Amino acid sequence: MVIDHKAMGRRIKFARQKARMTQEKLAELLNVSIVHVSNIESGSGSPSLGMLVNIANTLAVSTDELLCDSVKCSGQVFRKELVEVVEDCDDYEIRVLVYILKAARAALKDDKLFREKMQEYEELWKLYQIKGTQEE
Repeated sequence: MVIDHKAMGRRIKFARQKARMTQEKLAELLNVSIVHVSNIESGSGSPSLGMLVNIANTLAVSTDELLCDSVKCSGQVFRKELVEVVEDCDDYEIRVLVYILKAARAALKDDKLFREKMQEYEELWKLYQIKGTQEE
């Protein structure tokens, strides 16, 4: 499993900004340098496990929220984000977002069906090639 440090850094930065905290203040609370916080947020540095927990506790978020781009079973985090995205939308914005989501979901289903069909064709092609070499 590879951790997407850039995505994690973006999430840390977002959580820090949401908490209305500067990098300087976060660094002070974590007892690390501002450069270290900057490196973590940019993805050029990675926090230790203990530091990640300290960051999550300091910013009042879960480690799941910070790592959800690298964890397969993170649907709950994304559902929460979806609710947060629409909570201050007016009726028109919600209508447009629902339309976009339905279209995107349909496209994802179509893509999945296409990939499944292609895999079937590839398997049939392999069988055909194997059968052809056996007859020669």
